[in-house]
Amino acid sequence: MEEFRNPIILSAVALYMILCVGVGIWALRRTKSSHDFFMAGRDLGIMVTAFAVFSTTLSGFGFVGGPGLVYRMGMSSIWMVVIAVLGFSVTNFLHGKRLRLLSELGDSKSLPDVVFLRYNNNTTRVLIAVAIILGVFGYLATQILAMSVVLKDILIETEVFSDISLETSMAISCSILVFYSVTGGIIASVYTDLIQGGVMIVAAILIFLTVMFTFDGGITEMNQVIQADDPAAIGPWGTLGMVGCMSWLLMFGLGGSGQPHVITKLMMNKKVSDARHILPVSILGYLFSGLLWIGIGLVMRALVVSGQHPELASADEAASQFLQHYAHPVLAGIVFAGLFAAIMSTADAFLNIGTAAIMHDIPKAMGKTIKNDLQWARITTVIITLIAAVFALWASNNGDLVALLGAFGWGTFAAAIVPVVTLGFNWRRATAIAANVSVVVSLLINFVAKIGKIQIPYGIDVGALSMVVALILFITISYITKPEKLDPDVDAVMEM
Repeated sequence: MEEFRNPIILSAVALYMILCVGVGIWALRRTKSSHDFFMAGRDLGIMVTAFAVFSTTLSGFGFVGGPGLVYRMGMSSIWMVVIAVLGFSVTNFLHGKRLRLLSELGDSKSLPDVVFLRYNNNTTRVLIAVAIILGVFGYLATQILAMSVVLKDILIETEVFSDISLETSMAISCSILVFYSVTGGIIASVYTDLIQGGVMIVAAILIFLTVMFTFDGGITEMNQVIQADDPAAIGPWGTLGMVGCMSWLLMFGLGGSGQPHVITKLMMNKKVSDARHILPVSILGYLFSGLLWIGIGLVMRALVVSGQHPELASADEAASQFLQHYAHPVLAGIVFAGLFAAIMSTADAFLNIGTAAIMHDIPKAMGKTIKNDLQWARITTVIITLIAAVFALWASNNGDLVALLGAFGWGTFAAAIVPVVTLGFNWRRATAIAANVSVVVSLLINFVAKIGKIQIPYGIDVGALSMVVALILFITISYITKPEKLDPDVDAVMEM
């Protein structure tokens, strides 16, 4: 079967692409209004919502960037994986009921809609929308880059596309993504999540078993090989160091509750009471899928260090190289197809919230109503994809890994949204001016550091730093400014 490895993998990916077209066409029939396009009609069941939550969290960030980060830094990123479980719990506890009730109270189409309902301030609505747009470019670029890297690795093994460039792979990836997102909106995304979530759980377990038997001595031999090369890599902090890992612990724990592509899913389920059932399903799905993140990264580092595999041109190739050369062809095909599903559905989620911010939230804050909003939502989706693709190429040319680009997007969201939404929706004393200042300062810190290539000492993640600064400002300013009277209905929801 080895001689048919590449045709099997290509067939699995091609079948998935056809499935994407089918899901897009099916979702197009169900998308009758902008409310359907952005909120899936607020009609999702427990399993669909739960799988959408954990699948959106992993995506290309976890399945491409994660193994690449382990390959480069050893055990450092284990802190992202472990703490994310706590992050799910924090997110569900703080948002599960209140966010769903507020979204129904205001018949909201987006997170900034709910933010306006809480603070009754259009400036706050606009600033959160701007933060979402900027974060989307970083995180959507992560998905596009991940999909392009994987597609290039697959096609380069064929005779026809043996010299395919990253730019060409990106053009193909974006074309499919645009069709999928424009036709189906968020409905296409969440139902694809249900399919690929189940596939990835099973595939991740099988891949981890493959990893264990790649070396005769199993994980023990693999660890010994890595330790002989660099003892720090296999230690608890990896090569990043303790302080840097602790900053990731903070950002991916508490920061998980500030990810709009995740928390907006909690605005779409049918019943408020579904939240307590969504949490355990999301956690279990994430834990099993996280095995792929850790296992592939470690085994590829061990294979390269021991001389059994050539040095990778880029750490982001770790997952695709392992699947291409060491996994069973059928399993590799299934995982590649599931990987594309994860990336596509997550990219669609980012396009969805970014589009809502541009053509719904900002105009609404300015007292404007866009006619033919569903048509304009689809046009805006195309424009955002093109801008994110350019940003992905720029980041790749500047040496950013998929995971580090994803961490930037995650940090941008976390620093701007955690104070305003996670804390503000659970604390009556929070004020609009505190929210506005915290968002502006967090964005300035993140983007000045990114554009200026400023490195924070001790490996501290800039997203974690900006989130801490934003939280301190938010709490301090809320205490020194005059308390604001809440709408009676909003006040009643915050009592729950």
